[in-house]
Amino acid sequence: MVAIKRVVVGISGGVDSAVSALFLKAKGYDVIGAFMRNWDLNDEIGLCSSSEDEQDSEMLCDHLKIKFHCINFVKEYWNDVFSYLLNDYIAGYTPNPDIMCNRKIKFDAFYNYARHELGADAIATGHYARTTYGDFLQDYKKSLGVRLLRAVDTFKDQTFFLSQVKQEPLQRTMFPLGNICKSEVKRIAMDAGLNTFAKKKESTGICFIGTRNFQNFISEYVEERKGNFIDVESGCVIGEHNGVHNWTLGQRCRIAGVKERYYTVKKDSSSQTIYVASGKDHPALFTQSFTASEVHWIHSVPKDLTEYGILLCQFRFQHTKPLLNCCVVALSESTIFVKLELPLKAVTPGQYAVFYKEQECLGSSRILYVGPSLFSLNEKVNKEGLLYS
Repeated sequence: MVAIKRVVVGISGGVDSAVSALFLKAKGYDVIGAFMRNWDLNDEIGLCSSSEDEQDSEMLCDHLKIKFHCINFVKEYWNDVFSYLLNDYIAGYTPNPDIMCNRKIKFDAFYNYARHELGADAIATGHYARTTYGDFLQDYKKSLGVRLLRAVDTFKDQTFFLSQVKQEPLQRTMFPLGNICKSEVKRIAMDAGLNTFAKKKESTGICFIGTRNFQNFISEYVEERKGNFIDVESGCVIGEHNGVHNWTLGQRCRIAGVKERYYTVKKDSSSQTIYVASGKDHPALFTQSFTASEVHWIHSVPKDLTEYGILLCQFRFQHTKPLLNCCVVALSESTIFVKLELPLKAVTPGQYAVFYKEQECLGSSRILYVGPSLFSLNEKVNKEGLLYS
């Protein structure tokens, strides 16, 4: 067990971080509340709730009688998260800024600031997650390392977004909400007189986009480049678009002059071509394999992978979707191949493949290339005369 006196908790203005701070205060820690300002509103014409959240965070700290700090990470967020997002969109990928924000800002810049500038022994957040060190690091044992575990509230579980966090900050992080459900968190907030936070609408999406349409927002930063929509079945051009950065796999494309509902199945950034298919369950949307970058293993490389070169585990690339059995094979030091138990819809390059083994979140890897679709496989088989559907 490690001696912990001062804990800096990330306060977001929502009920989860509010109740986390409440728990820490009740435990007798020297608690400091810290709000992270990651986006410069002066550069924006859209509405963002961060200014209101900052005020709510300060109000909470006053209510709990704990110190409040506002930490400016605008520069770090722009360089390490937003620039990465823009570069990915230009290249035709669909990035996940929430995962990168946790890796680069909350569990790197914020962690280091809390430890070195505010004298914290540990940090805490309102994430729904658990670790093998316990909610309040009561089972801390540095020699064993720490493992990231799914939250008791499986619907709210946020280990997906923590799948790139490094070992050092995770060893010094408390997740006070890991063993309780969201409904209980709201009840506790109400009982503690934190009604404002309990009733506050949860934020969704990316804060810096605010209330704006995504395509309108991204066009402020990425130059539009016209390209064609091409039907994967006919090979014919059926429309024109303003850039592959505006579209992601599986997204419906509203193409003027066509009656059918078309969906994005593939993007080519070099030619600015978007391949589309008619119908939301078209075979061209489904694949059973993909190649991804080197995996960030949160604790260590799984023994099966080091000894046998193959790992059987579970996978998801969207945090609300069910876990799917898969087989992971190391192709090289920098790439892996993943075979899924069942075909999956809209597996998207740029997103993160997050791997699980029972309750443990093992880590994640960035999807680079998607394997052949069911449509392309069927085409190949038919042309070779092996099978007719």
